Amino acid sequence: MAKAIMLQGTGSDVGKTVLVAGLCRAAKKRGLKVRPFKPQNMSNNAAVADIPGDNHHGGGEIGRAQWLQAIACGVPPSVHMNPVLLKPQTDIGAQVIVQGKVFGEARARDYQALKGRLMDAVLDSWSKVGEGADLVIVEGAGSPAEINLRSRDIANMGFATRANVPVVLVGDIDRGGVIASVAGTHLILPEEDRRMIVGYLINKFRGDVTLFDDGIKAIDTFTGWRCFGVVPWLKAAARLPSEDSVVLERLASGEARALKVAVPMLGRIANFDDLDPLKAEPQVEVVFVPPGKPLPTDAGLVVIPGSKSTIGDLLKFRENGWDRDLAVHRKRGGHVVGICGGYQMLGRMVRDPQAIEGSVKEAEGLGLLDVETVMEPEKTVRNVSARSVPFDMPLEGYEIHLGSTTGPDTRRPSAIINGTEDGAISGDGKVIGTYMHGLFGADGFRGKFLESLGIRGAGIDYRAQVETALDDIAAELERHLDCDAIFGLAR
Repeated sequence: MAKAIMLQGTGSDVGKTVLVAGLCRAAKKRGLKVRPFKPQNMSNNAAVADIPGDNHHGGGEIGRAQWLQAIACGVPPSVHMNPVLLKPQTDIGAQVIVQGKVFGEARARDYQALKGRLMDAVLDSWSKVGEGADLVIVEGAGSPAEINLRSRDIANMGFATRANVPVVLVGDIDRGGVIASVAGTHLILPEEDRRMIVGYLINKFRGDVTLFDDGIKAIDTFTGWRCFGVVPWLKAAARLPSEDSVVLERLASGEARALKVAVPMLGRIANFDDLDPLKAEPQVEVVFVPPGKPLPTDAGLVVIPGSKSTIGDLLKFRENGWDRDLAVHRKRGGHVVGICGGYQMLGRMVRDPQAIEGSVKEAEGLGLLDVETVMEPEKTVRNVSARSVPFDMPLEGYEIHLGSTTGPDTRRPSAIINGTEDGAISGDGKVIGTYMHGLFGADGFRGKFLESLGIRGAGIDYRAQVETALDDIAAELERHLDCDAIFGLAR
């Protein structure tokens, strides 16, 4: 079995995902065969990964974070890198994905009872993910200090103690109270968990890191734990794919650019990292529009992203008045792209006769495409190679969706996927729907598409930008952390 080290945070969104990706890239640059692992993730930003030994079903779902971390390691993503994925569908319930496949749905209270059974899958994947590797870097979820959930924990100390993986604690200084959060974690952890922690690091420091020297002394007084370093604010992280819906609260409009792209922030928004390659274009401004705010009148393009609950989000779309904003946008000659759930919303009707998504069995669509969607229990999950029909350019991406869409506008498909027509285009060519996630990641297509909207010279090498960002983060971590000590403590 490979050696392993785990990063756990004093809370959610302390930057563990980026730190694990950076450490994975740093280890790879040292010549180590390294893999990522996250026992349990909660996110509607999913990626399609290989299911080792299964050549017939296309692939399975993992969190987008582990897909990015696999890129940092230079290896194909596997479902075993994230054996349990929770995809929130309502405020109190989520779809449960186990080793890439839909396991069922669970309300939050029921899920706590389910965790005992899921630990077996976590440990099975754990035994597989390290095969042939020198090092596995594990990412926790939330905080180990949630002692009210400890008895059934599979994401933090419940896993670390079972798998005997040493833990580095991550504190986020940007949100304040970092000394109390590290010392408080030490205070309330039971001894069995506390002794798993080999030290801590401080993340997201702005300014002169020596100003925190006294803070390190204070933490040492309270905990006796070793400090592995203070990581500055990693600017390169902004060039990485968006991982978690937590960041949506901070995605604001930047400076005005040649093209404004408006993206309504659906309540169950999914795979919104589809927009990242557009955000990376110097001439494009992507604006995520929160509920209660109108779609900007100066947007040239509106993108309706994926959704984990199409009918629920469609009803909220109307409640927000975005349907009226979209009609005005169309009258002005504006363009619209709907991806996956967004594509389904653009049609005349969405029907869910088996109540797969919830109690509402049908809803009138936005009517911008002459199509209808019927939800079906069989889920399509696969990586695809495709070709854009209107721009005759190659595409690479993936599908994760329920339901099938039919109607007259599908006779104008937006893409050919594995020899089959996908999506629909309006008669005037300005409304495009597709089931394919990741289409904007194809540089050539993105350049041609933006050219059709009046933007010339677009089509940067997006994947190269992600690789460079990972290299830059790894270099920063080598500068500011004792990586020798962290890797040396893996066991």
